[in-house]
Amino acid sequence: MNSDSGDDRRQESCGTPGELRGAAVVLRPTTEADLPTLDRIVREPEVAAWWSVPDDYRDMLAILVDDEVIGAIQFSEETDPEFRHAAIDIFLTTNRHGQGLGTDAVRTLAHWLIHQRGHHRLTIDPAAAHTAAIRSYRKVGFKPVGIMRAYGRDYRTGGWADALLMDLLADELT
Repeated sequence: MNSDSGDDRRQESCGTPGELRGAAVVLRPTTEADLPTLDRIVREPEVAAWWSVPDDYRDMLAILVDDEVIGAIQFSEETDPEFRHAAIDIFLTTNRHGQGLGTDAVRTLAHWLIHQRGHHRLTIDPAAAHTAAIRSYRKVGFKPVGIMRAYGRDYRTGGWADALLMDLLADELT
């Protein structure tokens, strides 16, 4: 589930990596050529159930497998020194679900955020009902913190849906 806290500090420019290589995925800044593919992916029924259509894909990193764009991942950083941390969001095309590619993408970005950007804590906030995503994030080392009630729109019903706040401390990254 993507989110917009409305907190301008969280949305500050935070430095974008060039190309990051995971075990099976490559993460790189999106290009104009990626935008139609990403827009198609986010509108797939199984993806749209958890994601709204973003206003702009340009602040995301494209997720590639064998040079094919299969989704996108994004991050934001809280820059207040007393609360410094980063948050991650991700979506993948439906035909690539269940292959460990989302786990690899999250792990790859988490590694960069911890080791290059110096974060000691990361968060992710899937819909509480999105069990496959929660299982994937646990594999990276994220742990449940608690339920955020009526956190985001459920695009299937138009109502509000709960989300599970999960976090990962630097030494818990698997």
